[in-house]
Amino acid sequence: MTVYEAELVVDRREPVADGVLALTLRHPLGEDLPAWEPGAHVDVVLGPGLERQYSLCGDPADRSVWRVAVLREPEGRGGSAYVHAQLGQGDKIRVRGPRNHFALESAVRYRFIAGGIGITPILPMLAAAEAAGAEWTLLYGGRTRDSMAFVGELTAAYGDRVRIAPQDETGLLDLDTELGTPGADTLVYCCGPGPLLDAVEERCKAWPRGALHMERFQPKAQETGGDAEFEVVLERSGRTLTVPADVSVLDTVRAAGVEVLYSCAEGTCGTCETDVLEGTPDHRDSVLTDEEREAGETMLICVSRCKGKRLVLDL
Repeated sequence: MTVYEAELVVDRREPVADGVLALTLRHPLGEDLPAWEPGAHVDVVLGPGLERQYSLCGDPADRSVWRVAVLREPEGRGGSAYVHAQLGQGDKIRVRGPRNHFALESAVRYRFIAGGIGITPILPMLAAAEAAGAEWTLLYGGRTRDSMAFVGELTAAYGDRVRIAPQDETGLLDLDTELGTPGADTLVYCCGPGPLLDAVEERCKAWPRGALHMERFQPKAQETGGDAEFEVVLERSGRTLTVPADVSVLDTVRAAGVEVLYSCAEGTCGTCETDVLEGTPDHRDSVLTDEEREAGETMLICVSRCKGKRLVLDL
């Protein structure tokens, strides 16, 4: 499948909270950008080896622009620092996508939970749920009120259905009250830092299977060890490669000269998702649902491996 990629212009850069900058991106010739749905993200290429994923947080109906928001992370790997310090209005950046591994499924009611910059994919979901006539609430936490992006926009649009809960005012989010009783015909959507997602996941164990939907910005801790080499057959390329115990499928394939799209290389963005034609993947990503893992029809080749001796991939 061909993935859209283009140089877009930074049409607007706007502080939306302490340490959070919103960017509005537009095609330099005014062309419409690809359609997207709530939960989608794009890959932003900031320079050699500097590629990051940001959730689209604007209006899907407005094809003239894309909006993303970037949290400055002092301990990060340089992407957010570049955006905040060097990327100016009128500058061009290469953007690829959109992709969506956090799609909003239809439901009678929703409970949205966001932590910090995790509000970005949730924003368009709220508008979609509202337009569909669904019942919904949002519990939104952050370190301080000033650090939480789009608070004014949310409260002005939705009133008391949005509960703003800065940690310095209210403590940690009260997930026991929020999720203690499974809701009928209710889906839970959550995005934010790893500890919040782990806590939500724990509370939702009593909920119906498939009720919880999450997106992680950082890879979930995996129990690994004792990896062995295995064989990977590239069906379209007509090649068979050996994946060493200490090398990923992605690196093995690329070393053999086979081109494959990838981005984060840590199992969080979904860019390298590949169809599995034969064999059983050992899933180690933070993207696929339990149902997708059990089906074994795709895998993220940057981190996942093989449970047997052989995989056949659509590459």
